[in-house]
Amino acid sequence: MRILVDADGCPVVDITLKAAASRGVPVLLLCDTSHVFEREGAETITVSRGADSVDFALVNRLAAGDLAVTQDYGLAAMCLARGARVLHQDGMEYTAENIDALLLARHTAKKIRRAGGRLKGGPKRTLAQDAAYERALIRLLEECHEQP
Repeated sequence: MRILVDADGCPVVDITLKAAASRGVPVLLLCDTSHVFEREGAETITVSRGADSVDFALVNRLAAGDLAVTQDYGLAAMCLARGARVLHQDGMEYTAENIDALLLARHTAKKIRRAGGRLKGGPKRTLAQDAAYERALIRLLEECHEQP
């Protein structure tokens, strides 16, 4: 098992690295050339900048049983199709049961924006969101470790 992180603008990279290191789980950080960064304890893969370039690079490296971290619903759907577990940076696990509703909400929001409508952005990230993510990550890592 590995953890693959859609690291462009991801606020939970350090939490992920800490939890993974304590359990000996390798981490791959994927980013494009406009977000290049390195973190100790992770392999960083930098891909060319372009629409969905990081998403496709992540999916192409993903194996069944890996864990992906992303806030992108489309990428989450592709990861689920590859047999991975997928976690949102707020601690929500994407599943076959919730992904269709999330994709529909994304599509509806896009239609509103295309028609000239405006949607309110999300609130500023909180420590509670970080804590929820860390709890969910640790739970998933423990579940995956227990599986044969």
